[in-house]
This record gives sequence, structure tokens and C-alpha cells, in this order.
Amino acid sequence: MTSWHRFPTEIRLTILEFLLLQDGCSLATFTTVSREWQTTIERHTFSRIKLTSSRVADFASIVHRNRHLVRYIWLCLELQEYNCTGCEPRDPELWTLSHAENVLITAAFQDLFSALSVWEQSADSSLLLDISVYSPSDSEHCFKYLTFEPDVTSYMRWRDQSVAQSMLVKATTDHRHGWVAGIRTSIPDSHAIDRVFGEIMSEGPFDDEEEEGQWWQQLPLVPAVTGVLLRQQTRRRWKPAALAHMFSRLPGLQEIQYEPWREWAGVQQRWTDKSFQLLLESLSTDRLRRLVLFENFDQTYPASYMNLGCDPKRIPSSHVSRAVANASLKLEHLSASFIVKASHFFAARELSWTWPNLTWLALTSRLLVPQGGSQTELDDMLQSAAVAAMEMPNLETMELWNGEKGLAMLFRYQRAEQGQGQLAVITCRGTWELTLRPVVLQAWDAVALRHRGQGHIVVKELLDAGVRVMSHGDAIGHLKLSRPVIRPVSLRQIQMEHMIREGLQN
Repeated sequence: MTSWHRFPTEIRLTILEFLLLQDGCSLATFTTVSREWQTTIERHTFSRIKLTSSRVADFASIVHRNRHLVRYIWLCLELQEYNCTGCEPRDPELWTLSHAENVLITAAFQDLFSALSVWEQSADSSLLLDISVYSPSDSEHCFKYLTFEPDVTSYMRWRDQSVAQSMLVKATTDHRHGWVAGIRTSIPDSHAIDRVFGEIMSEGPFDDEEEEGQWWQQLPLVPAVTGVLLRQQTRRRWKPAALAHMFSRLPGLQEIQYEPWREWAGVQQRWTDKSFQLLLESLSTDRLRRLVLFENFDQTYPASYMNLGCDPKRIPSSHVSRAVANASLKLEHLSASFIVKASHFFAARELSWTWPNLTWLALTSRLLVPQGGSQTELDDMLQSAAVAAMEMPNLETMELWNGEKGLAMLFRYQRAEQGQGQLAVITCRGTWELTLRPVVLQAWDAVALRHRGQGHIVVKELLDAGVRVMSHGDAIGHLKLSRPVIRPVSLRQIQMEHMIREGLQN
């Protein structure tokens, strides 16, 4: 037999890469082949760690020798399973997590932060903490289209169709939960929605908010974590105050990507907005560089909450928009989708404000709608955006967009490439032709000149008439934003959910 080391380097690498791509393949046994295999396989195995509540206590011993290889930790906290009697509970106490479930969560954080507190942090190191909280039963009743996955996209393309088909089989006919022939035929009851959107740590293990805050503050500092990821697949709600405490224990935090869901009751939404404003104010730190906020929604759910003052379309709070604007002053990247109103963001600007580090800004605006919207308000917003851009000396791209079922529109400003006589580019892409009036074009021409360009050109791209925008997820896909405003896996989950609910044949 030919020795492994007699193979050319490119062939050895090809074989190892093939092994690493095998889904569900146990690689541990291959580490004994050679030191080269051991090094390569351990680097792959330990770069991404999935931690369940049962494994957190042993985490420190599991990765002790290879912790320098860990770049991503998925803290996957599974709640108790429930049957059909518990999927649409009338008892409000069942809408929140149980005392036992909250104890499980606090114990997991205690163990994880204790283990990570001794990890060294170097100038070039990065560690992303991805936190998911869900029950396996969430996808067994009314919400058969839900998936709970790690933050990885490498294998998603080929498995999407098989996942969709398996979901359709599961949901073929289930009249009790509103599924017929693989299509959801009715909107979930508000109690069923409340079940999967329960609040974390509202029912124990602490007597009040003060005691909970004291618990968070006694957790050890974890400088090694540089990024936190809270994806939309976690429908359970984190209290903004709890997140503020959590982030305060992560002094090395440079990036936050948070994908909360909108509230369904008007009173609750106002309380959450007020608390979220305080969370944003707590993020005034020189270390934070990237903030991506994406408030997810389902356009069908509000119909189940009409008696609770649920607006069919989310009305962003001007106070939250101002807090996001203020938090952006030291950032390099900011994206805020649906949780803010672009016009509120720019209206919050004070004359002394500058954004010395900002290179990319993406905001949503409900003013970007077809004929019937206010052209004057849209013009004012686009001019205000240009005025703010004048105070962003390193701005490379600003994207203002809107998307929902049936419509999609993007206004993008791209700085001129370096070089004599280069032009900035303004792109309008969407399901209708966006009219830019002379006063708006003049304002952005001034921005291009400020950024050392020689004026600008306007590129208009009308999406094909056959393009179907079934959701805000589809809109994002068609608009081709320059950077992700939502994690790719989250975007594909949103698109998959709408495809499943309406049937693959549609």
C-alpha cells in the first residue's frame, strides 16, 4: 500500500476536505490515522461547538486542550416537551417558561460563563456565542414549519428541499392544528402563539427584577466572547434588561446580532420599546463595532390579536429610533430592520453628531411604497439621509429599503471608487419604479462630492413581473442588499416557513 505521505499535498487536502463535509459522519476515529489527520480534524471539530443544557457542566473538561480552536458556541437550551393539551393553553401561567425551565437556563449560563471566564483573549481572536431557547414540541402542533438549526449555511442549499418535503409529510392533515394536505388553512389561535412566544425568567427562579439583576452581575466576566447572536428561531422573549445585564458581562463584545420578534399586544409593545430603549443606551461602548437588529414579524398573526390593540403593521417608536441613532455614533456597521423608522433615525440627528467610523448603514422605511404613499415625506426622508451622510466621512454604502408580502424596494448609495473622476452610484431596485425628484438628487450629489467623487449616476432596476414576493424574506432575497441584514440561516428559515405554509406547489 502507498503511504499517506506519498500522496501529493493537494490530494491529501481533497481527501480530508471530503471527510469534513460528510454530514453526521463521526470523525473522532480518524484522528488516529496520523498527526496531520488529528490536527485537521480537531481544528474542524472544535471550531464549532453545540452545547446542550446536559453538556454545559462538562464543557470546560471537554475542550480544555483545544479551547484555542473554538470560534463558535451554539448554546442550545431545549425546554420541556408538551402535548396537544399544552399547545394552546388558556392558563396565562403556561404562556411563560416554567420555574424548572428558568432554573435550567440560569444553571446553563452559570456553568458556561464560569468555564469561559478563564479563556484568554488575544488581539486577533474571535468567539461567537449563539443562544437558542426553544421546545422540540414547538414544531409538532400549529407551527409545523419551524426548524431549529445552528448558524451555518454550507449544507443548507441541498437539504432545503428534503426538509420541506419532510415537513409537508408531517403536516399532511392535522385538522386540530389547522393543517390540510400540507397547507395551513387557519391562523393559529392567540393562545397557541403566546405559548411559543413566552417570556424567559418571568416565572422564577427570582422573586423580582432586582434579584435577577443581582444574579446576572455575580456571573464572572467573559472577555473571550467577541460576538453574540440571538436569532429569530428563538421566539421565546428575552427581557431587554436581562440582555443588558448579559452584555455587561462580556467586556470584549464587538458585535451583536439580535433578531427579536415584534410584540402582538399594543400595551406590551409599548413596554418593550421603553425597555429596549434602555438596552440600547447601555451599549455606549468604544469596543462595540457592529450592531445588526432585525425585528421579525408574521403578517397573519395580528388577526388573532385584534382585541388587544395589535396593529396590522408595526409602528416603530421614535424613542427607539433615536436610541439606535445615538448608539450608532461609534459603530462601523449598523443595520436596523423594522424596529426603527428611517425618518425617525435621521430626525434624531443633532447638529454636533458625526459618525467617524461608520462604513455601512442599512435602515427600513415604510415610506418606500408604490403610488399612494406621501412623496413629500419620502423626499424629506431621503434629503435627511443625505444630510446625515455628509457627517459620515468613511461611509461606503447606505441602504434604505422596505419589504413585505407583495412589495420590495431598495434605495442604495455607494461611494465612488477611489480614483480621478469616479462617480458615486445610486441604485433603485424594486417591484415598481421609484421616482427621485431633483431636490433629492441634488442632496445626494453634494454627498458624492463630499466623499471626493465627481457626482453620481442613478441606476434603476425593475424586478421582473413574474417575481413573487411572498414575504419580507423574499423581498430581502430579491433586493440583493450589499451585506446581510439578517443571518442567512434566518432568512432561509423565513422563506421556508412561508413556502411550507402555503404549500410547495404554490
